[in-house]
Amino acid sequence: MSWLSSILKRAGLTKQHTTFTVSIKSCQRSFASSVTMAVRDPSTKSNYGEWRTKHTTANFTLDFDAKRLKGSVVLQLESQTDKESTEVVLDSRHVKVSSINVNSVESQWELKPHSEPLGAPLHISVPGGAPKGEIINLTIDLETTEKCTALQWLTPAQTSNKKHPYMFSQCQAINARSIFPCQDTPDVKSPFTFNLTSTLPVVASGVPVGDHEATPGVSKLYQFEQKVPIPSYLFAVASGDIVTAPIGPRSVVATGPNELEGCKWELERDMEKFMEVAEKLVFPYKWGAYNVLILPPASLTENPIYTFATPTIISGDRQNVDVIAHELSHSWSGNLVSNASWEHFWLNEGWTMYLERRIQAVIHGDAEFDFSAILGWKALEDAVKHFGEDHEYTKLIISHDNVDPEDVYSTIAYEKGFHLVYYLERVVGRPNFDKFIPHYFTKWSGKSLDSFEFRDTFMDFFNNLGDEDIKLKIKDIDWKGRLYTPGLPPKPTFDTSLANQCYELAAKWEDESFKPSAKDVESFTGNQKLVFLETIQQQKALSAERAKLLGDVYEFTTSQNVELKSAYYVIAMRGSDSSSYAGVAELLGQVGRMKFVRPLFRELNKVDRELALETFKKNQDFYHPICKGMVEKDLGLKA
Repeated sequence: MSWLSSILKRAGLTKQHTTFTVSIKSCQRSFASSVTMAVRDPSTKSNYGEWRTKHTTANFTLDFDAKRLKGSVVLQLESQTDKESTEVVLDSRHVKVSSINVNSVESQWELKPHSEPLGAPLHISVPGGAPKGEIINLTIDLETTEKCTALQWLTPAQTSNKKHPYMFSQCQAINARSIFPCQDTPDVKSPFTFNLTSTLPVVASGVPVGDHEATPGVSKLYQFEQKVPIPSYLFAVASGDIVTAPIGPRSVVATGPNELEGCKWELERDMEKFMEVAEKLVFPYKWGAYNVLILPPASLTENPIYTFATPTIISGDRQNVDVIAHELSHSWSGNLVSNASWEHFWLNEGWTMYLERRIQAVIHGDAEFDFSAILGWKALEDAVKHFGEDHEYTKLIISHDNVDPEDVYSTIAYEKGFHLVYYLERVVGRPNFDKFIPHYFTKWSGKSLDSFEFRDTFMDFFNNLGDEDIKLKIKDIDWKGRLYTPGLPPKPTFDTSLANQCYELAAKWEDESFKPSAKDVESFTGNQKLVFLETIQQQKALSAERAKLLGDVYEFTTSQNVELKSAYYVIAMRGSDSSSYAGVAELLGQVGRMKFVRPLFRELNKVDRELALETFKKNQDFYHPICKGMVEKDLGLKA
């Protein structure tokens, strides 16, 4: 019995007969459909249990003047029933559809009314259905609109050299549907072909095909192939004044001409080292090239081939490049093996945090694993405090019924997910767990799974390992408690050798007579400085004078490291140091990553709401639509 059949049986669902009316060329028509509802992913309205995407071709022209993508998408859909389904239902959100063909024949279709958070389902007639296993070709002519939540269009003034416009996408979690109608669920994967026409260089989440030599201002077709099946949220495109430089034998960095040399220096020392360590931990990298696109101020996403990275990782001191270890780890966890729905997001991010820390431990020493986990525990505590320790959103499995995944998004999936993976490692021992890692990623490569399939995979592997002691240990794992209990998980004992220096310095600041010196932190790594700052945040708020002194003596106010600067500004605002507010507002006009933008706006809103609102109004078009929407909620401007 398939997973869908078993779910339908448990839920008591059967095939339903529905009739609805469509309008095509002003002619009212009716058609009937036999519908088997898929319930594994509540964040999609598509009927992917009846039709499954087997290939996606995106044909778009990038119109920088209109700020639109215009063209078509071709979906090859495989029938999952024997002529029982006579319609395809796709996810869409604020997409302008002009025509639809099924196997080159114009089709009847209806765009249902839009509703939040999932958008407007697109119903497409397939008269007579199709035998099970048969492929139909669905061609949709469309263009995006100003309400597209996946695309950000920047004017030349918003780029570093002020010469050309720029655009990029961010489709996670359910924003691909605002670019083109699709089965917008991580439970469906397909190979992609990209045919993208632009007057500026283009990168995408596929392997370049043919000539990509660009002449700015001259329209050119850029083609890419992604043969490894990917979910819709990993569709990615960027176009602008982009140049590249090698940073390893199978990697390049892509960015603006002004930033190229600095980005190359920042990344070239460690890139191949990260890849080699990751491959030894899991298995050889399957995507061919691993490249990094340094965006204008934005967030960062782990697209295949190209990680779209925030410029905040370029700090001039190589202190933030470990972020790449996280995004690289997604090449296995998330991109190759994916969560089946956003209710199980921890499978993507918890595993990725674990792999990232294993990579860091090999490169920087074993103590780095625990030191990074200490940083993560602080972030986890902050997230639990923000939601409340009994809140639904602090569970690992979170109900997404009628919920926008963006509203649920936090470090919970990352850090609480990490602690489940790390707990399982400690139960069976690292040498045994290291045998499980390649088994897990091999078994689920190119597929999607939920928490229960992960549990079964883990239990089956260790029950068949031939170790009776381990079989007894894993019987005691409280899976229900680990997956469904809100709040903080049990805290393990960490190696605090690298953190103790940070704690000791922070303790000195509790004495107002302490006189700081720049030498206090001269031997600290960037992460040690961050732990120091986060420890100060947890202590009684410093006075305005002491907060300013901390920033001046340790040079946090002039740091190019946004991680440190933003953490310092939180301390300054909690100490009501009004001299820092202008610096906060300035920083909020320079960075667009939600990790920094949201906490800074929350704190600024507490101490100077007028400045917070003024700063947001000034910069709202600078932020990606997803970031903009979340800040609007943080500031109480949107429910």
